[in-house]
This record gives sequence, structure tokens and C-alpha cells, in this order.
Amino acid sequence: MPELRAGDQQWSVAFGSNLLDALNAARLRVPYSCRAGSCHACLVRCVRGEPQDALPEALDARKREQGWRLACQCRVVDDLDVEIFDPKRDGSPARISGADWLSPSVLRLRLEPERPLRYRAGQHLVLWTASGIARPYSLASVPGNDAALEFHIDCSKPGAFADVARTLMPGDVIRLGELRGGALHYDPDWQTRPLWLLAAGTGLGPLWGILREALNAGHQGPIWVVHVAREHYFADALETLAQQHSQIQVALVNTQEAQTALAGVRLASRQTVALVCGSPASVELFSKRLFIAGLPRGQVLADVFLEKG
Repeated sequence: MPELRAGDQQWSVAFGSNLLDALNAARLRVPYSCRAGSCHACLVRCVRGEPQDALPEALDARKREQGWRLACQCRVVDDLDVEIFDPKRDGSPARISGADWLSPSVLRLRLEPERPLRYRAGQHLVLWTASGIARPYSLASVPGNDAALEFHIDCSKPGAFADVARTLMPGDVIRLGELRGGALHYDPDWQTRPLWLLAAGTGLGPLWGILREALNAGHQGPIWVVHVAREHYFADALETLAQQHSQIQVALVNTQEAQTALAGVRLASRQTVALVCGSPASVELFSKRLFIAGLPRGQVLADVFLEKG
């Protein structure tokens, strides 16, 4: 049986054991969210030995050369020594400059990192609380446009991170973990093409950033923004942009009416690019309606928000 070492603990594990499960079974509290290699919350660094990695492409070459692996995707097949990601050692501090409620259940966090962060609208960033809870969230801010990093946090249900987020105040410090690219982005080559942005709930966050990035880039084509939600928390901001830019149309759709409202979607141009974001069910609904409308699958970019515990 392989020997696994982490910190001052060493123990035997069954051959082929999932590394994340083995570490958490030893009460080492490695955080995770998706278990699919997407969220990057379960980073560990291999200092001796090599696990069997089912998804090596999930990390860039520089990270892998440094020994970092996603524990959820690794199996222990030989003796292995690992270091667990320590936000105080490996993360970057950021001070909360704003924590305001956009609706009764949506919290907007604004963070000012101690060191400048290079990012693009729509990317994911892992946030670490002082108590060691880590979750990935999508950036709603635009580099060069917003002074602070902005995140829209869904606090409608109990959850380890959401419960802490409700108590955060300006001046508090949290840590920033892995920054990674999501599926959503704006390409300047789309400048004259119709752009559809379909969001459910706080899926509006990254699309809000991408919408403003497109406008900053001088997007000329029509832009259609659809927000499906129980609470349209950014309605005024969207309507203001629509008044300022004649090519923007906004549709605010109640959750219960989404099926009916989207059934009438018609494609005016096969050059349309659609970005969709939200829960698995909402992304599936959006994607299905776009496919029925005749939009090629390669022109639909989707980002799924998994429920964060």
C-alpha cells in the first residue's frame, strides 16, 4: 500500500485512492467545490512522488512544473508527499473595499488586492476566508475600468462560504487563490457580430463584466442581454446602459416564465455569438433553445455555476 505524507502526518492508503478523499479522510480539510477539475479549490503541491493525474491539462505548464496538482483528479499509486495549499503562504491578500447587498440574496464584494492582478472579464478566482473556506467565483469587474475586483455572491441558501460572506465588512482581509480562465470572454474579432448574453441568477456577474468590456472595445453589432431570475438585481444598471447604447436590448425574465419567453427566440444572423451562464439547469435550457433557433454549437460559450456548499 502506498504511503501518503502531508505535513506531520503519514499513513497508508489503498492503491488508487482518490487524493482529495484520502487527505480529507485524515481531517486535513482540503477545500473543494466541483470535483471536476474546474474550480481549482483543491490545489496541493507534490514535493516527492507523482500521483496518477486524470486531467493534467487543467493546470498550466508553469503550475505543473512547480508540483501543483488538483487533488480531486489525482489517484495515489505510489508513495507521495504533498503540501496543502496554504492561503497565508501561497495566496495573495486582498482588502474588502465594499460589501453591499444588490438584493436581499445577492451580495456584491469589492476587493482591492495588495498586488496588482492581471485578469480579464469573466475569469474565475478562488477566494479564501480567514477560516480556510475556499470557493471559486467569477469576476464581474473589467480590468482598467474598475478599481476593485467585483464579485456577485449568491447568498440565497446556506453554504460555508456564503455564511461567512454575509458577515464580511469593509476593511476585512481575505486571500486570493488560483486565477483561471473560464469559458466566457470577449473577442475583439466579434466587433460587428450580434452578441447574445444570457444569464440566470448571479450568472449575470461575469456577463456584466463582458458586456462592459465589449462596449469598451467599441462593439458595433447588436447586443441582447437576457437575465432570468427571481430578483433582477441589476435592472437599473442594465437599463441605463441600454439608454446610453442604442445597440443594446435588455430582457428581464421571471424564473417561472423562462421556458415560455425563450420559446420565441429567433436567430437573425448565423454570425451570432452567445455567452450563457448560470446553474446547470438554466445553461441547459439556454443551450437547447439556442440550438433549436439554429445557432451552431461552436458559437455558444457556456459557464456553469455549480452550487457552492
